[in-house]
Amino acid sequence: MCTRTRMHVLPSRHCLPPPRTNIHHSMTGFAQYPRFGLLAAVIACTVVQGALGESRWANIAMAPPDPILGVAAAYNADPATKKVNLGIGAYRDENGKPLVLRCVREAEKQIANDESLNKEYIPIQGLEAFLKVTTDIIFGKESSAVKEGRVAVVQTLSGTGALRVAGGFLQKWHPGKNVYISDPSWGNHHGIFQQCGMTTQAFRYLTPSMKLDIEGMLADLRAADKGSIFVLHTVAHNPTGVDPSQEQWLLIAEVCKEREAIVIFDTAYQGYASGDLEKDAWAVRYFVNDLKMEVFVTQSYSKNFGLYGERIGALSIVNLDDSTAEKVLSQLKAVIRPMYSSPQLHGARLVATVLNDESMTATWKSELKHMSDRIISMRVELVNALSAVKCPPPNANFADYSHITSQIGMFAYTGLSKDQCHVLTDRFHIYCTKNGRFSMAGVNPGNVGFIAQAMKEAIASAPQL
Repeated sequence: MCTRTRMHVLPSRHCLPPPRTNIHHSMTGFAQYPRFGLLAAVIACTVVQGALGESRWANIAMAPPDPILGVAAAYNADPATKKVNLGIGAYRDENGKPLVLRCVREAEKQIANDESLNKEYIPIQGLEAFLKVTTDIIFGKESSAVKEGRVAVVQTLSGTGALRVAGGFLQKWHPGKNVYISDPSWGNHHGIFQQCGMTTQAFRYLTPSMKLDIEGMLADLRAADKGSIFVLHTVAHNPTGVDPSQEQWLLIAEVCKEREAIVIFDTAYQGYASGDLEKDAWAVRYFVNDLKMEVFVTQSYSKNFGLYGERIGALSIVNLDDSTAEKVLSQLKAVIRPMYSSPQLHGARLVATVLNDESMTATWKSELKHMSDRIISMRVELVNALSAVKCPPPNANFADYSHITSQIGMFAYTGLSKDQCHVLTDRFHIYCTKNGRFSMAGVNPGNVGFIAQAMKEAIASAPQL
């Protein structure tokens, strides 16, 4: 070993002077280490104070776990070999596996093999090819609003991002108005608008026996101030699966016009709910194409394209004329620019590629129908399994489980109590949100009997807890 080589090592923290609140006093403790110089002393002092002092964020409270995503985290952490995830709303096939649609696989191959494409930024408002097809999907290709250029549309980070951009726009251009959200609703609705500095309120939506409380809903909306903001689910209401009939939509529209409301249609399940894109868009098209109302419409391609991780969605604002639409678009871009600047490219290309190809579009519609039919069939299978094990209804509000088959979309609002859901999880390793919402995509022929038997035992034992 070369005896001429010497290493200068900073003393350990055990040898350093204790941290002081006065930086000058802390610095003087390094006078005995002149060879390290002033810079080294400052660095060492900072390290010591950071290591031994209290973080400036130490008093921040721990945020509660997300009621939906927290279910998935708990499921993944459970070492049990037999467990069921009925929490998060993501499609699973008959074997409980995630599904990538064939049309998406084909579009990815086409994109990957097209060497003319690049990975440059796309415009603030999004990929033009995507923007064209997304308005056709929700409003219809023959919609006068689309043909006349009255729709200001931007690509967003799925439906959540669409709602957030809508909130930012409304907070600036329609401030001071309350946002009315159904009770119950998707757990993120209140948080999104509250983060925009807006006040949210609930309107009645569901009876104790899982029917639409149309009288209560209309009364609450009529009591809202003029110009209030109403958030309505286009189809497959989350979490209940209880939708208005077309006749009830007519009544809702009358109240919206009477109160001069800003209507936001949140569209997460078009085509996935019934397997029919046109049928699932009926409410939006009635307001826009028949009544010529100015409305906001959000879209998500997570469920109906299986593009959960691609975060592809859109926000459309329908206006009475094209010049207003142009100004609205400019202000939507002004909201987006400081938020995330430009949306992501790949998922938008996937949707645009599929919907601009007749063959791939036909494949998509077929796959969409298959997913919808599987969910509908599992509703029937679950009710049949509950009947087979003689499972009693969850409480006195129900005569049977027919409410599960009358609901539509991803979720079944079972009527199970929080305690009954705890039994499902703690004893049977069946995970769901504590309001009794089941993701029907997690039910399959291999576990439906197990779920039914577990529900029977949870209902029997929960009152004793």
